[in-house]
Amino acid sequence: MVVRHALARLEVEVVACVRSDRAASELPPIPSGRGRVAHIAFDARMSLRLALRGSAAVIHLPGVLIERPSASYRAANVDTLRATLEAALEESVDKLVLVGAVGADPTSENPYFRSKGEAEQLLIHGGLAYTILRAPLVLACASEGTRAFARETANGFVPLIGGGHSLEQPIDAHDLAAAALNAAADPTCARNRVLDLVGPESLPMSEIVRRGARIRGTRPRIVPVPASALKTILRLTRRFVPVGLSPDVIDVMQTDVRHNPKPAAEALGIRLTPLDDTIRRSLEIAGAS
Repeated sequence: MVVRHALARLEVEVVACVRSDRAASELPPIPSGRGRVAHIAFDARMSLRLALRGSAAVIHLPGVLIERPSASYRAANVDTLRATLEAALEESVDKLVLVGAVGADPTSENPYFRSKGEAEQLLIHGGLAYTILRAPLVLACASEGTRAFARETANGFVPLIGGGHSLEQPIDAHDLAAAALNAAADPTCARNRVLDLVGPESLPMSEIVRRGARIRGTRPRIVPVPASALKTILRLTRRFVPVGLSPDVIDVMQTDVRHNPKPAAEALGIRLTPLDDTIRRSLEIAGAS
């Protein structure tokens, strides 16, 4: 999404950093003269330096909610940020924009939130101009979150943890991309600020699902899944299968998000997409409209 929005700005030259051929295949075509795709490895400093060479700014987009053997929270959030920051300093990049997570806290008992907070602190004290965008649930893009939301709005029984009572404040992926690009393109835009970039409405997840169902013309039946019982089951199963969904992920999913959306939107020069429009776009992307 960020690359697509960047290509729409004719003054921007794009270097899309990827770690695999699969990731490269998912990018939109980059016209000759507008940029290139760079294959990088975070444990190979020179690959990062060559990718960042000549760049004015970097947008760093780490994204792991469910840990895997090859991607722990610390490796995905802290180690990749450290490597990117070091390469950016060595190549005299002017600014680094980090897309993090609402709830980031280096003192949190939750390892996901803690790793996000540690990455923020590393950047804040790293000696480079920065903007940190704390994002909530991101919809309206080709993500698992968007696909899961589309499934939840379908006819039939829909299991929601805690009955869907936790508050969500989804951000449209187009708004997040525009905000990140504005912060990267202008060194003075939200310079050295940490912003909660949230959507225009904070609602229980069950109500967001019902809105999607009304737009879609379906009538799902929400089935509450007790969070405490689910976490107990996961603790037991992770003794044998120590990957996948965990009690920590359930805690992240159950954390309420309720912030004033205006400060970040104004600082970043964007207009937030109405939630119903984000829902419609999400359903179209998921092929559920």
